[in-house]
This record gives sequence, structure tokens and C-alpha cells, in this order.
Amino acid sequence: MSTPPPLDTLSKKQLKKEKIKEEKKKRQDESAATSAAASLSITEDPLSTNYGDISLPDMGKKWTPVGSLNEELNNQEVLIRGRVQATRPVGKNISFIVLRGRMGFTVQCVLTVADGVVSRQMVKFASGLNKESFVDVVGIVSVPSQPIKGATQQVEVQVRKIYCINKSVSNLPINIEDAARSEVDIENALQAGEQLVRVNQDTRLNYRVLDIRTPANQGIFRVQSQVGNIFRQFLLSKEFVEIHTPKLIAGSSEGGSAVFRLDYKGQPACLAQSPQLHKQMAICGDFNRVFEVGPVFRAEDSFTHRHLCEFTGLDVEMEIDEHYSEVMDIVDALFVEIFDSLNEKCETDLEAIRKQYPFEPLKYLRRTLRRYLQRRCSNAKGTNTRIFFSFSEAGVDVNPLGDLNTETERKLGQLVLEKYGTEFYILHQYPLAVRPFYTMPSYDDPAYSNSFDVFIRGEEIISGAQRVHVPEFLEARAKACNIDVKTISTYIDAFSGVGSFDTPAVDSEDANVPSVEPYFQLAVMGRGKPDFVIDDQVGIECGFYSCVHLEIKYVSAGRGKGTVWDTSPQIRNRMYHHQPEDLFHHYVHGSVRVLQSSHCDSHQYGAPPHGGFGVGLERVVMLFCALNNIRKTSLFPRDPLRIAP
Repeated sequence: MSTPPPLDTLSKKQLKKEKIKEEKKKRQDESAATSAAASLSITEDPLSTNYGDISLPDMGKKWTPVGSLNEELNNQEVLIRGRVQATRPVGKNISFIVLRGRMGFTVQCVLTVADGVVSRQMVKFASGLNKESFVDVVGIVSVPSQPIKGATQQVEVQVRKIYCINKSVSNLPINIEDAARSEVDIENALQAGEQLVRVNQDTRLNYRVLDIRTPANQGIFRVQSQVGNIFRQFLLSKEFVEIHTPKLIAGSSEGGSAVFRLDYKGQPACLAQSPQLHKQMAICGDFNRVFEVGPVFRAEDSFTHRHLCEFTGLDVEMEIDEHYSEVMDIVDALFVEIFDSLNEKCETDLEAIRKQYPFEPLKYLRRTLRRYLQRRCSNAKGTNTRIFFSFSEAGVDVNPLGDLNTETERKLGQLVLEKYGTEFYILHQYPLAVRPFYTMPSYDDPAYSNSFDVFIRGEEIISGAQRVHVPEFLEARAKACNIDVKTISTYIDAFSGVGSFDTPAVDSEDANVPSVEPYFQLAVMGRGKPDFVIDDQVGIECGFYSCVHLEIKYVSAGRGKGTVWDTSPQIRNRMYHHQPEDLFHHYVHGSVRVLQSSHCDSHQYGAPPHGGFGVGLERVVMLFCALNNIRKTSLFPRDPLRIAP
């Protein structure tokens, strides 16, 4: 080591540098001495092996969950693990530690100096543990004579060994106790002249990993898990198939501009606004009934309490046999099952949520209320027998061809609750102009649609409908919604059906002639041009809004128009100009084929009538628990201003 030059030969600048070096060396020596003393004190402590910082101890014993600690374990030794929620030393000989285990259960652990059991060094070590540090404790369960106010478990653990598995920082950005405090407690404290810490929404989300440790948040996301679990179990029991669709797609799946666009290997692409197109294609692939649980992306600049740019979608699609009410039947049974299950199986979680965010249990009926949306004056057949909802009762004026705004939905919810005693209900037959391009128009009024929305506590949670399954009309609807048809050509092609067959000649004078086989079964829709031609001459005019399976039995080419025999007389008589008896006076001769639009290829795809719905998982939980912001039910929310953590 070189000898430093004499001080009298150094300049002022050099003297300053030497002084800094000396102070640094002094600090290093003091630190080393402190470490050596600490090491010496532990070494000198005969109980030093019973505490300290270790990584993963090999305890070789059975673990006991904190939530399982009770009086039945009195005087028994247990091994527990949890986070340090609070420490309270009492002098040098006693220290209390509140340990928090899984699901928010807490227990009070006590260290008391005793020869050969607990040393002062051990008490000091435990008292110095930082909040939220992970520790393992071995101790004896005891039952105190007085109730324990600061823990959920009404027993104590007399500590014999304590090890810190992972140490947290000393100054946490938010205190879990503060984050778990309710607004009611804060307001009550203010009235008493005491000011408690309020953790605001942005701070919570910035340090979400700490925020979700609170009992209420633990309850929220366990409830959310149960919603997804029952959703899946119920649909599987109804012979639905779970599918997984791509989230990178070539074009918009819903229409509009609220889509995240990106470059996909030199090609324009989007993040899926929903699995709509692909779940319909799965139906065309003969899956009959499908569902999916997956992410949904919406590039909306919506700074509201109920909108996110990414959320978890619960989507369902199914074939329709007779009427789109079959889809609403599934919604009805599914959500009653979900609500029943939450009330039965999540009682503890709901109570934890209610303690921080008080709310009343959701009111719902065993058979969900359904009402037609109020519409403009119409002479359509059957409308006089329907039960329409009158918004005038809610004290609001609604455009019969427009959508419902948030305030209207809220007032509607209040009226439904007062009039029918339910906070869960369905409105259907929405105006076509406010629905996605793939929505089927109503058969009796083209301004409306076979669609529905479902509400909880006055807010919409589900949007569903019967889908257009005829390619020509689907293409026209897509163009009307400013969607580039080329980007969804494979989707439209899935609904195309090309088929032909030859039929033998039948005696036209025989009114009781049997059905001609084979017959061609498919769903029909057309307007402005025929869907069928006979010998390339005569087109069959079908009801524009029909959506039923048709069995083409006999058709007359002689009258200049044909006849369709529908297996459902009610639908047939309502939708077609031709009388049923026409069937027996004419016969099929030649071949029948389906006309195709130019964009469809010659593959025999075909599509059955079908419908479905989608619901946001986060919104369901938010409204079931009457929370005021959807960000509370999104684990790591993404909104127009947040993309981290």
C-alpha cells in the first residue's frame, strides 16, 4: 500500500479529496464493526438457530393454514407461513406480531423471553421485521382469556421459532391497513375530528400488487373466479363446447373505429373487438353450441366508470331451432345459476367486500323479466299482443329508433325495481341502426332487430342477438357499417351455401302425391332478387326476414312463381304469400340451385340460423357487488390512460 504524501505538501483541492477518503474509510470500518457485533451477538445466543433470515427452510413438518387455527388446536405445535401485517414490541422482553395468511385470515403471534425458549435477541429480531415480509413461524397454540380484536382467529401462537423467508422494504408506498379502510370509516373519523389516510384510485392501481392484498380485493377476485367457473360448468352441462379463437384478425369484428390497429408482418391487422366472427364460423363448422372465455379489446376513449380498453369476455353462440328467445332462455338460466352460486358459495368473500364497500344483495327473479323495447307506432302483425316497456313511465323521452343512454338505463332500472321487484331483466327488439352489422332484422319491422340487452342494477351487461346467416345480406350490412368486406371474406364465405339436385317428374294432377325425395333443406333469406331459380327461369319469392329451415317439396314453374313448403305452419302462414294448399297442385321438374353473390366461392359451406351473446366478466362482478368503478374488478386494468403495471 502506498504511503499518502505529507499534508503540508498538498493543495486545498487535494486536501479535500483526502478528507473525503478518510470519512469513507471510517464509515466502512464502523459498518464492519456493527456487522461483526451483530454476528457475534447471534453466535453468542444459544438460540440463534431458532430465528433469522433464510431462503427456504426444510422444516419437515405439516403446514397449518392460518385460517384453520382454532381452539381445537390448543396446546398443539403448528407450523404457519404468512406476511407480517403488524408488529408491536412491549419493552425488550415481549413482542406481538400479527401474521396474515391466505384469504386474509390473521393470527396474533407472541414472543416472550424465556430461558431456553425465546431470547432477547430473538424478540428484537421479530420486532424489527418490516411489514409485508414473508415469515415462517413454529409455535404452540393457546387460547387467551379475552377476545382478540386485531386478528380474525381467536387463538394465539406462542412463538418458538421464526424465520424471515423474504424481507420487504421498510417504507411501503401504500399501507395495507389504509388500503383496506372503508369510506364509511374515513367519514366517521372525520366527524370525530380524526383524519385517516385515504388511498385514491390511481395510487391503488400504481401499486396494484399491494392493493390486491386487502380482504375486499381478495374477495372481489375470488367472486370473479367463481363467476367464470359457473359460466363454464353450466354451459358444458348444456352441451356447449369451449373454443379458443384468435385475437389477431385482419379486420374489425364489430364495426366502427374503436379498434386497435397494428402491423402484422407487413399486413394491416387488428386486435379482436370480440370473438364474434370466429364463434359464428365455429357454428358453421357444426359445433352447434360454443362458448369462449378470453380477452376483448376496444380502442374507445371512454373515461367512464364502466368502460375498459381490455376486458375478459364471456361469449356464447348457438344454433336456433325456432326463435331467438332460445338464446334469452340460456341467459336467463345461466345467470340465475351464477347468482345462486355466488350467494351460496361465496358468502365469506361477499362479506369481506361488503365490509369495505357496503352493498345490498342483488334482487332477481326465478324467471327473469323480459320486455319488448318501446318502439314507434307499428301495424305489424302480432305487436298488439306484446308487452312493451313504456319509457314515459320512467319520465324520459326516448328516440324509438335510437339507443339508450346511461341516464335512461339508470332511470329504467329504478322503475323496474319499483314495479317488478327485480334488478336483473332483459329488453329485446332493439333498433337495427344501433346494433352490429351481423344482427338479424325483425321479421315484422325492418327498423328493429332480433336483439336484446340484459341489465343489472340499471346498467347494461349483456348484448345479444340472432345473427344474419345469409351471405348477400351479411355483405350488405357490413358495407353499411363501413367495414371492408375483403377483411371478413372468409367469415362471409362460411355462410355461403351452393347446392343442386335433380328431381323426378311427378303427376301434377295427383293432389295427394307424396313428397319428392331428395329434398333440399336450408335457411332462406332474400330481398330484391330470388334465392332460388327453377330451370334458370322462375324465382321463389321468400319472406325477407324469415330465418327458418325450409324443406323444398314441390314448386310450380308454370305460374311464374314458386311455392315453398315450410315445416312450421305458424311461420309459413305469417311469412309467405303462397298458401299451403298450393303445395298439392304443382310439382317439381328439373333442377334447383341456390344463387350466389360474386364474392363467394363454390364451396358448399352453409349456415344454420343461430344467435348468441357476450358479456364482460368485470362488469358482471362490479354490478353484482354494486361497486362504483369497473377498475376495482379488473386485476390490472387497461383504460385510455393506463397500460401499466
